[in-house]
Amino acid sequence: MSPTTRARSALVAVLASTALLGAAAMPAAAVPPTASADHAGYDSLARLGYQKAVAVRVLKGVFEQGDTNVVDRYVRPGYIQHNPFAPDGAEALKNLGVGFHQQFPDAEYDVKRVIAEGNLVVVHSNMVTTPGTRGAAVFDIFRFQGGKIAEHWDVSQNVPETSANGNDMFSTESWPRTRQPGPAWLTASSRKLVTEAFDEIVVRKNLSAIDRYFGPEYHQHNPFAVDGVEGAKAGLGAYLEAFPEVAFSRKRVIAEGDLVVVHSHALTAPGERGTAFMDLFRVRNGKVVEHWDVIQDVPETSANDNTMF
Repeated sequence: MSPTTRARSALVAVLASTALLGAAAMPAAAVPPTASADHAGYDSLARLGYQKAVAVRVLKGVFEQGDTNVVDRYVRPGYIQHNPFAPDGAEALKNLGVGFHQQFPDAEYDVKRVIAEGNLVVVHSNMVTTPGTRGAAVFDIFRFQGGKIAEHWDVSQNVPETSANGNDMFSTESWPRTRQPGPAWLTASSRKLVTEAFDEIVVRKNLSAIDRYFGPEYHQHNPFAVDGVEGAKAGLGAYLEAFPEVAFSRKRVIAEGDLVVVHSHALTAPGERGTAFMDLFRVRNGKVVEHWDVIQDVPETSANDNTMF
């Protein structure tokens, strides 16, 4: 976790002003088959692979190419939007994509990881609207229904110029250094470990539990926290000292293999709007060994009637 909630970036301000949702992309080769009712009968791995490909294809088509046909093909008309700067509905998504592509014709979306469990897909990416800039770190969550995207949540944060730990916000430092999730048989144990660790350490604020759940070679990608178990204790300790009334509410957990995403809402004081968090943890040999996150303040107003959660 970040020691403090950082100010929103100029890039996020651009997204707000143009009413755009955060996005990510994969290489153009990742083109899924046509959605149909037959997907309900797919075996689990095929279904997850299909959903991953669809999520990335829609984001790439809409926000890199301004292609509205992918929305007609893969997004349900009643698409539910939780990005506070974008309205509900597939037609609104098409309009936003066209406007985005006109304003940022050279935008690039560098997908780092795609994680899927059940009907949910998480895309972790580096969103760059202007080539040569650092861009933003983005997590997108998509919910599928009947082979099409039905709902979307996201959290975005500017990539700062420097990092307290020397790691960027996207690389893999733990071994093996791959961005792909581990084997499916690890999913249940990884989900259980991370859920327990999050609830004990973050929700119940028991910092002593870090030693029980974290591995000795803990790699940190939050740019404002240092590496290692001691760095995690110091960073979270400083956050709790600065905001002693903070209350975290865990909203959803998505796991695949050794990767687990936790989407949560933090209120640093009663009555405030709070902050949206998405934390990604890697589990190896029964311990958390790596952490990435993206943090965004909940704005005062929203273009839709939904919360960010």
